[in-house]
Amino acid sequence: MELTEWADRYGVVAGVTTRGHGFSLGLWSEENVGQVMTRWRAVGAAFRPRFPGLVLAHQVHGTALAWHRGAAGAAGGWMILDGLDGHATGVRGLLLTVTVADCIPVYLVAPQKQVIALLHAGWRGVAGRVLERGVELLKREAFARASDIVMHCGVGICGACYEVGSEVIEQLIPGRRPGMNGASRHVDLRDILVRQAGELGITEVSVSPWCTAHDRDRFFSHRASGGRDGRMIAYAGIPLA
Repeated sequence: MELTEWADRYGVVAGVTTRGHGFSLGLWSEENVGQVMTRWRAVGAAFRPRFPGLVLAHQVHGTALAWHRGAAGAAGGWMILDGLDGHATGVRGLLLTVTVADCIPVYLVAPQKQVIALLHAGWRGVAGRVLERGVELLKREAFARASDIVMHCGVGICGACYEVGSEVIEQLIPGRRPGMNGASRHVDLRDILVRQAGELGITEVSVSPWCTAHDRDRFFSHRASGGRDGRMIAYAGIPLA
């Protein structure tokens, strides 16, 4: 499932894989590693020759991000990193990926600077302000301004399906107490990310209408499956000309 508008307007290939026929891409899962790697190789082959390079990481639900520079995209091959929850680059031919199955993939592009970022935003990342880290990375490395950045919140679990404990709500929405004055235990991570984007000065934001839990025929959902589901990959890249 691709963001066709981003391809048309910005020349950026971005989207997310779907459940398909059990096509899980979770490398760090209970599935057979060899089988999952075979699927990843199929993904890599599908994106070549536009993207000879691909980057992925073992995600830790944190806020550490990496800026990828140099000729990695043109040279080809994979970069498999550890402890990162997002990537950014201005390199053509390098496909950025994150794995998701309820958490929100956040896509950022600064069209005038021809740079992109892709973030993995679960509740810990949202609470830790991974979006702000991503924006600051584009500012620092590409001299972009917040007003230059366009953001899309991708496929993820919706607020109606995402019930959390009071300790999580306190970190996401300080001062809100579940059960008091009708306050709910449900939170919508995309709503919070949109609000954070406004606070950071991002004015152009779109949000996917899809919910991983409601739409399990199409997507994987960790929450709705009781932790048994697979993983999708969100991807973004500037293709080789």
